Amino acid sequence: MKSKYLSRLMACTIAGSMLFVGCGSTTEETTTEVEATAESEATTQTGSTAYLTRDDITINETIENDADGEHAIEASGEEQSYSNVEVIKTGEADGDEADFYGENAAVFATDGATLNLSEIVVDTNGTHANAVYSYGEGTTVNISDSYITTAGNCSGGLMTTGGGTMNASNLTIETSGNSSAAIRSDRGGGTVTVDGGSYSTSGTGSPAIYSTADITVNDALLTSTASQGVVVEGNNSVTLNNVTLNADNNTKNSDKSDYYQSVMIYQSMSGDADDGVASFTMTDGSLTNENEDIFFITNTVATIDLANVDITNNGDGVFLRAAAAGWGNEGSNGGQADLYATQQTIDGDIIVDDVSALNLYLQTGSRYTGAINSDGQAGDVYVSLTNGATWTLTGDSYITSLTCDADSIDLNGYTLYVNGEEYSEGTASDGEAIELTSPSSGTIDGMPEGGAPGEKPDGEAPDGAPSGDAPSGKPGDGKEPPADGNGNGEKPADKPAGKSNNSSEKSE
Repeated sequence: MKSKYLSRLMACTIAGSMLFVGCGSTTEETTTEVEATAESEATTQTGSTAYLTRDDITINETIENDADGEHAIEASGEEQSYSNVEVIKTGEADGDEADFYGENAAVFATDGATLNLSEIVVDTNGTHANAVYSYGEGTTVNISDSYITTAGNCSGGLMTTGGGTMNASNLTIETSGNSSAAIRSDRGGGTVTVDGGSYSTSGTGSPAIYSTADITVNDALLTSTASQGVVVEGNNSVTLNNVTLNADNNTKNSDKSDYYQSVMIYQSMSGDADDGVASFTMTDGSLTNENEDIFFITNTVATIDLANVDITNNGDGVFLRAAAAGWGNEGSNGGQADLYATQQTIDGDIIVDDVSALNLYLQTGSRYTGAINSDGQAGDVYVSLTNGATWTLTGDSYITSLTCDADSIDLNGYTLYVNGEEYSEGTASDGEAIELTSPSSGTIDGMPEGGAPGEKPDGEAPDGAPSGDAPSGKPGDGKEPPADGNGNGEKPADKPAGKSNNSSEKSE
């Protein structure tokens, strides 16, 4: 490999005006053409940290495949290793077989295989042409020091489903298609661990991370220039440690929500993610939002845990919005959230609508500056300030319950109402947290009560998730896509029109 990653700073290509409504749709797709050639040396430097470029990898062999639905590299039930190869994949696929089972992926592992990849280049250019795919329990992909680009719609960088495992280190991934997250999962989820590297997207509905799995990223750069930075769906998690997350969500992938945000936590009701507590944890590092809100929670119960994160909101929205949108059943589809902040500075308003609820735990020196529901009482909100945490109001605020010491709150000339009563500055309070309820199944058992936030309750695998032995050979050999409840295998009605079962990839 060449000297440790001396890269030039080059501008990311940003997809232009897009009216994409979903994977597989032919309705009004307008996408700026993005170069994804062997000569590309795009992006990858922030501050003093340089990231891997294509030119850093020595290529000794090229493996190509242009057949619809096939793979360039496939490992099934055995251990295989590849290094210093370039993988080029073209060809098309449709919906579920690609998204759930890996059809048409450039590099594919299944049936308990272990696939080791180092110093490789992967280029894909086709619809549903994911780059590197791990499918099924017992299947593991280990990939390091590699460069990945995907140019087609519905084509993620790293893809994990059916309980597979993906371990990645020091990658550069750039995707430019719609619904093409750099780090991506779908039905059946799995475990994904990423260490170091740069992961960027420029397409509509293409967050840097889309999680229906348990995804952990350490010491990396995540960038989205059209979509959310991170989306967590259902009873799944994203954990970021010392990560730089830059998000500019400025295009819509559906009409279900009016808001733009950096981090979205929701339940699509598609069957791709089990119902339960969604978790977003971020420790150290930075989060920069370029448009409107930072956090948005809808139609799910969520735990957000922030510790010593440098948060910048360059948009004109709020810090957190818990509200109903177009997913779930009207009247019970709000956002229900516990937010824990430790040694954390938070600036910006919080909005909790009348079908939503929030427990805000400001702990150990955290400082909050902002207003909560400044337009008047709406959803239930509990605020707890402990161990030196403070709240400085920037507008009148309406909450349901409060725990604080006498010197925790600076009204700053505004009024705080607690359950309809005006709070007197300089007084202590001892309130009770809000009991959070799932939009579809009632009270969530096992919600944090003095324990580690974000711990998931026990439960079964997601409905429709693969069970039993993984199929031998490439997926699609006798494997039927999950039915929609009436046995016809079509996509759920609650998905955006024309969309495959991977949305916001399913969301914005």
